[in-house]
Amino acid sequence: MIAFDAVFSFLSSQFPLRQSSLGTVSRKRDHRMDAHVVIIGGGLAGLAAASALAERGIRATLLESRPRLGGRASSFVDRETDALIDNCQHVSMGCCTNFRHFCQSVGIDQCFREQRELFFIGHDGHVNTLSESRLPAPLHLWPALRRLSYLSAANIRSLRTGLTALVRATAPYANDQSFADWLHTHGQTPEAIERFWNVVLVSALSESLDRIDVAHARKVFVDAFFANRRGWRVNIPTIPLDELYGEPLIGWLTSRGIGVWLQSGVSRILSEGDRVQGVELRGGERLEADHFILAVPHHLVLSLLPEAIKNENNLAGIGRLTSAPISSVHLWFDRSISDLPHAVLIGRLSQWMFNRTLLQTGSRRADGPSSPVSDGYCYQVVISASRQLQNRPSEDVVAEVVAELNELWPAARQAQLLHSRLVTEHKAVFSVTPGCDDIRPVQQTPIDNLQLAGDWTRTGWPATMEGAVRSGYLACENILARVGRPERLVQPDLPTSLLSKLMLGL
Repeated sequence: MIAFDAVFSFLSSQFPLRQSSLGTVSRKRDHRMDAHVVIIGGGLAGLAAASALAERGIRATLLESRPRLGGRASSFVDRETDALIDNCQHVSMGCCTNFRHFCQSVGIDQCFREQRELFFIGHDGHVNTLSESRLPAPLHLWPALRRLSYLSAANIRSLRTGLTALVRATAPYANDQSFADWLHTHGQTPEAIERFWNVVLVSALSESLDRIDVAHARKVFVDAFFANRRGWRVNIPTIPLDELYGEPLIGWLTSRGIGVWLQSGVSRILSEGDRVQGVELRGGERLEADHFILAVPHHLVLSLLPEAIKNENNLAGIGRLTSAPISSVHLWFDRSISDLPHAVLIGRLSQWMFNRTLLQTGSRRADGPSSPVSDGYCYQVVISASRQLQNRPSEDVVAEVVAELNELWPAARQAQLLHSRLVTEHKAVFSVTPGCDDIRPVQQTPIDNLQLAGDWTRTGWPATMEGAVRSGYLACENILARVGRPERLVQPDLPTSLLSKLMLGL
């Protein structure tokens, strides 16, 4: 964690400041750079925008209200174990081409471990391995899917019919039709819904099936499982999120002319006529620039936007976007309960188990004290769309999760639980409810020099790290066009296989 005063001192030495009589902070112009951009928000959307501008020599100042970068992708120190634990497990997939491009650009792509096998465990306790065959997409995963022990032959036939209908569909869907409704009208069995559709989509979209837009459900299956054989591969960070988006990333940005101001929350955007003139920080300072990117969560946007544009057609729907919670149960045992790096648990409260002891080698602070708890084996159990936990005591949730692990692994029944912690991110993602795309705004606001960025903006993607990065790139594309340097920043999708085109019309 970097102290703000140290960061500010470093930045001041690189970019001298002067305080005007009006309290406006100005920066000396670097003659190589033709514009100054202020980015409000240091989450993935803001970081993607900053990295794109940095690579093109455009000076920018990144303002983040917290003492760290990463936004909702964050960690905190658990006092009992002195371990950095993530507020939520973040994973990427092979189809996330823009997130991968961002990681490669800033040099953090080596901090992910690719999983070419996924492990699914039904109530029978059998570990099913999902891995790709030698067949081309869209058939590469079908042999493994047919072998899943918790799906009967009738379920498999139901899935084949449903998947084919979903992927081949091209007509727009009704805004009031949820994916749960779509499944029932397409004859999906209750077992197939619970053991397949629910498992995949609640994890991918962090919402319940009755609150998922049909088009977004289709996108998950097309991009991740049918278009390209690499699309489904999961990539998991090998270090805590605070380290992933920490000092090395700040150093990369500042060395390329990006000012990183931590603990610098913005209280309002200052506009005059049809342009934004600057921003006012919570401490009263004012910062001027040529262009601005507002990259904060959707529920904070309207409080910062200039009054004159809040009711514009492109922006009025932001207040109707809703959020979904994600919960994580962190468990420390005195011994290993499973050698699997992860597991998908079918038909249980627990949805995913991540073996942090295997996956993350740097989760405990090097200067932290050693104890039986800190040296224990750590597992993180993720529960997406966790509204059902809202009024339950933490102890009850932990007890149910531990009981489920005991049912699956004999070693868990012999292990001593040393410590546990339930963490809920109440506004983890925006909800991809039916018709939500109609109220998601594009990046360009009615004010020419003000852009929006965030996974909640219109990117064609749901609430994902990929969507956040795409939004940052799209906002920068608009700025580059306005400074006379048009360039395509959004990376192409994985190529669609020939067989997928012929069989499914993709």
